[in-house]
Amino acid sequence: MNLLLFLAQVLLISCSGAMQPGPVTATVITMGARNRYAGTLLALGHGVIEFPLMVVIILGLGRYFELPKVQIAVGLAGGAFLMLMGVQSLVSLRTKSDAEPKVFRGRPILAGIILSAGNPYFLLWWATVGLALATQATQWGIWVFGLFALTHWLVDLIWLQALSWASFKGSVLLGRHGQRIVQAICSVAMFGFGVFFVVKALAVCVRLS
Repeated sequence: MNLLLFLAQVLLISCSGAMQPGPVTATVITMGARNRYAGTLLALGHGVIEFPLMVVIILGLGRYFELPKVQIAVGLAGGAFLMLMGVQSLVSLRTKSDAEPKVFRGRPILAGIILSAGNPYFLLWWATVGLALATQATQWGIWVFGLFALTHWLVDLIWLQALSWASFKGSVLLGRHGQRIVQAICSVAMFGFGVFFVVKALAVCVRLS
């Protein structure tokens, strides 16, 4: 495989991963309604976790993310946190206050860090698909690995910023009432992802018992 074909593969696979609905998507839509650059800032926080993670898996530590106990711990912690955020957002909507989760209010970089670190499927993706791509990149040398890392992250950056911008423009067009409806949907989605993470983690516990 030549280098251009490899980078095209990275681009396509990264797009399929970045565009999957998840807690990051729900959060960036909520934050983007107030801050048009929330997607860029959230992507920076995502990169704080993702870039070191790329190095870690190349060093051979990625296999630990596939261990059931690690998946259980991350799933329970991340799921509980997402459920808490979803409830906070719904309560704030009911009281007509800011629907942005309190812990993330005005801090999209922190949101990117916590949501990435607390997502067991993000870690598992890097331990499997991401590891395969990173391994191929290293065959061309360290500079191609760096290019691979940058290409993958830029896909996240562009997609999250596009969502953020669309949410900001949508909030202007929809008005306050329409904005609250969108935020309510995102809050329920956030809670739902949290429940899903916890249920999957408990299912792993049952299999191990």
